[in-house]
Amino acid sequence: MPNVRKPAVSGSFYPTAKEKLEAYLTLFLSKTKNVSPYLPKILIVPHAGLDYSGQIASWGFRQLMEKNYTRIILLGASHRAFFDYAAVDIDRLWETPLGKIEIDEKLAGKMIDGKKIIADSGPHQEEHSLEIELIFLQKVLKDFKIVPILISQTNDQLINALAQKISDNLDENTLLVVSTDLSHYPPYEIANKVDQETIRAILTGKVKKFNETIQKLESHNYLGAETYACGAEAVKIGLRVAEILKLEFKKIRYANSGDISEQKEQVVGYAAIVGYQKVTEIAQPLDKNTQKEALKIARQTLQQYLTNPNLPKNPNLPKNQSLLCPLGCFVTLRNKDQLRGCIGEFEPDKPLYRVIQEMAIEAAAYDPRFYPVTAKELPEITIEISVLTPKKKIKSWREIELGKHGVVIRRGPNTGTFLPQVATETGWNLEEFLSHLCSDKAGLLSDCYKDPATEIFVFEAQVFEEK
Repeated sequence: MPNVRKPAVSGSFYPTAKEKLEAYLTLFLSKTKNVSPYLPKILIVPHAGLDYSGQIASWGFRQLMEKNYTRIILLGASHRAFFDYAAVDIDRLWETPLGKIEIDEKLAGKMIDGKKIIADSGPHQEEHSLEIELIFLQKVLKDFKIVPILISQTNDQLINALAQKISDNLDENTLLVVSTDLSHYPPYEIANKVDQETIRAILTGKVKKFNETIQKLESHNYLGAETYACGAEAVKIGLRVAEILKLEFKKIRYANSGDISEQKEQVVGYAAIVGYQKVTEIAQPLDKNTQKEALKIARQTLQQYLTNPNLPKNPNLPKNQSLLCPLGCFVTLRNKDQLRGCIGEFEPDKPLYRVIQEMAIEAAAYDPRFYPVTAKELPEITIEISVLTPKKKIKSWREIELGKHGVVIRRGPNTGTFLPQVATETGWNLEEFLSHLCSDKAGLLSDCYKDPATEIFVFEAQVFEEK
């Protein structure tokens, strides 16, 4: 029989009954939304009783839904045992009311160095900080394994060694979950103040800044404050991972126990924060494989939407990293060379693959020039995608290069856009191109582009379509 780590805080930190626990988690998650446009690599979340920190933790774990993580490294600071190494649990299974989760023995073996990072299940048996995170993971993910790691007393050598081990194994299917609450037991107003300072330090992604902030807060001797982050040593390791991998952080949500219980004399702070690899630009045009995947996403989106008119959920992130860039695009639909819809978005705050999904639906169902595309018609539809560079304002219309530049005309509330390929498809010269843009698309006088009060923007596009 495999070793099983039984629940330590079931019935105290969260309900023992599976149905009641499921209901709690479902309720919490229903009050959240995905606000992180990138793939989280690190998730920092609280670990208090579900009634107190559950809603904030849910905001963090909501960012994992629809992601394809198969390995979770759970990292926390021990509340009960004191030791000067990293304790990696190698028990075969961890159990909660939601079921049993396997240890990833192969990954755990890669973590252990036999010196400062060792196999030791002892500190894990009564510890709650990782168990709390596991029940959320069981709710939002499928088919994953874990590597639970606890630390207590640390030094730079241990922090660097463990952070390097984690960094070496943090691939696109692996997530680091760092478990910590923030300030313990100051009055409500003080907690709000000091917790925001701690959060700002974490958002810098720098271990040094975090250390300086905690030391500064400790020197003030704030009323009632016993600690400013009970998992501070685990946070340091997470920040060191971020330094190695050049990750950025985003605050998802903050509250303290006073917001939940309305008992504000002594509170505990909670935050959900994600660390991610921000992809800011494409070094070169989308290659053939990426184009093929983008077109596949658009077609699958339409197939799903026309069957069930809700924005489809993509269960897996794209394989090609370029589709995670926050780039704009237009999706154009044609039926036997006749335009059936064309809608786009510039400079979004979400990744390209999501823009493709949304614009495909907009083009099919909401282009006011056409009646909506039907499921019966879809096999006859050809999809074209135009991936856009950011818009650039120009001083004169004469700077426009036909066939290279797409153009946006804007004056007051009126605006119109032509993609670069419009000039090639119509054979218009520059003045014809701009006249039609002003009158047909923006609803302005045909020569408005010559008026200095009219704003003109140019952009470029990489255009590809289904064969």
